[in-house]
Amino acid sequence: MVLGPETRAVPYFAATMSLENALCAVDGNGELIGVAGFKTGDTGFLNGGTADIARHYGWIGSLWRLPLLMLLERKEAPETLQMDGICVAEEARGAGVGSALLQALCQHARANGYQRIALDVIDRNPRARALYERTGFSAVAVETLVPFHRIFGFRSATRMELDLMPSTTKRAVVERA
Repeated sequence: MVLGPETRAVPYFAATMSLENALCAVDGNGELIGVAGFKTGDTGFLNGGTADIARHYGWIGSLWRLPLLMLLERKEAPETLQMDGICVAEEARGAGVGSALLQALCQHARANGYQRIALDVIDRNPRARALYERTGFSAVAVETLVPFHRIFGFRSATRMELDLMPSTTKRAVVERA
C-alpha cells in the first residue's frame, strides 16, 4: 500500500529502523520471532525522513507518500510511550509471543518513568485488539481514514491506552499537588 511495493519497503525499513526503540523476541534457536517498536520523544522504531523516503521511492513516489504518512504521525505527551508497531512471525502466533512483548514493553515503560502506553490498532486486526484488551488497554478514540482507506488498506484505527500508574498512586499525586 503506502510503503509498497515490498522490493522498496524492505530496504526502506532496514535503513530506517532503530533497534534502540525496539524489543525483540527470539525462539530457542535464537531466531527472531517478534518485534515491538516504540516511539519516545522524536525518535521511533522507524526514523525515516523525507530524504530517506525519496532515496527508496524516488522524488515522485515520495511526493504522494509523505502527506499520507503524516496522517498517521503521533506526537505524544512526554509521559506517554507510543507503541510504533508489533509483529509476530506467523509460525509463532498464538504461542504468547505478543503477550510477552507487551509485558516487556510495560516493564520498559515503567522503568523509564512513563505513566501510560498508547497505540493504534486497525479495524482489520481484531486479534491484536483482543490481545491489547486482555493486557488492559482501553479504547479512547476512533479515527477514520475515509477516503484514504483504499490506500492504507483499513478504514479506521482505534486509539488505545494503558495506564501504568495504579489509581492509588494517582490519588496520592493529585492530593500532593
